[in-house]
Amino acid sequence: MVDQSIAGPVEVMASASEGDRSGRARIVILLLCLGLVAAVFLSLTSGASDASAVNVIGDWLFGAVPGDAALSARDSLIVYDIRLPRIILGMLVGAALAVSGAVMQGLFRNPLADPGLIGVSAGSSLGAVAVIVLGATILAPVTALLGTLALPLAAFCGGLATTLVLYQVATRRGQTSVATMLLAGIALAALAMALTGILIFMADDRQLRDLTFWQLGSLGGATWAKIASVGPIIVLALAAMPFLARGLNALALGEAIAGHLGILVQRLKYTAIVGVSAAVGASVAVSGGIGFVGIVVPHLLRLLIGPDNRYLLPASALLGASLLLLADAVARTIVAPAELPIGIVTAIAGAPFFLWILLRKRGVVDL
Repeated sequence: MVDQSIAGPVEVMASASEGDRSGRARIVILLLCLGLVAAVFLSLTSGASDASAVNVIGDWLFGAVPGDAALSARDSLIVYDIRLPRIILGMLVGAALAVSGAVMQGLFRNPLADPGLIGVSAGSSLGAVAVIVLGATILAPVTALLGTLALPLAAFCGGLATTLVLYQVATRRGQTSVATMLLAGIALAALAMALTGILIFMADDRQLRDLTFWQLGSLGGATWAKIASVGPIIVLALAAMPFLARGLNALALGEAIAGHLGILVQRLKYTAIVGVSAAVGASVAVSGGIGFVGIVVPHLLRLLIGPDNRYLLPASALLGASLLLLADAVARTIVAPAELPIGIVTAIAGAPFFLWILLRKRGVVDL
């Protein structure tokens, strides 16, 4: 927590850095709320079922729409047991990845930072791949005990273990070095990817197919049970992130100045890393690898509303959730009746934007 006597200077500093963008930020957040509502109804009513938005709303409010038929048993099954869990999971994952990207960029003071830098995604992937490949042999007792929860829990534990090792490596005498954390994260991610490669080499044809689709990312396996298992973790992490906003604003001036402003820098680092690890680890556990959301969303919003994390973090949550729902709608319809992995959609949209960011920062393009 930041003392009230310190909060004032931090807010003034943020206001000075963002110019007169606070009014624009509020308008953008309002528009993002409306956009998220539109994305929810688009995702809810697009697909194999021809249930319209009017029928869905009528079924929610009245059980039937005057002059029209209520949702059939088939449409109700599709809407409430398939699409609705998928939408909720998509919003949680999209918000978690986007907010985690914004926090990492503020922590490293680099707009190109990404949650994958600290190795959480690679550690989560290692845990999930281990269950897929070894679930019928060495890990058979675990999979028999946990059932369908074995995969998401293994992925989350893999990400958490990576984070704990990373924190121990980067912390000396109670101080965590951001530079050491970055380098150690890259090394741990490489190690996790190497171990994942060994497991993939051991996999059979069926397991290779499962691994391919899981690593490309998908919301197709969304169920109420998965939401119940990872939803509280993501929600708690997202709820804690806004409390880091003032500290991240002060950290933009450097750790020494942030400390003089009364920010507990070490606690800020620890809270940010744990929050990002929980959010990203839980997200990867249920959706697989979905890239570029953590880079593209915060950077785009920073161009629109400025760097003030008081507005950037909630705006990132809204835009991340909306973009992932739209990407999922495209993935479900572009090659219907088949389904394109959502990671492919986000990569096709995000990779050119990321290249534009790099070229723009180097002065190659000025757009």
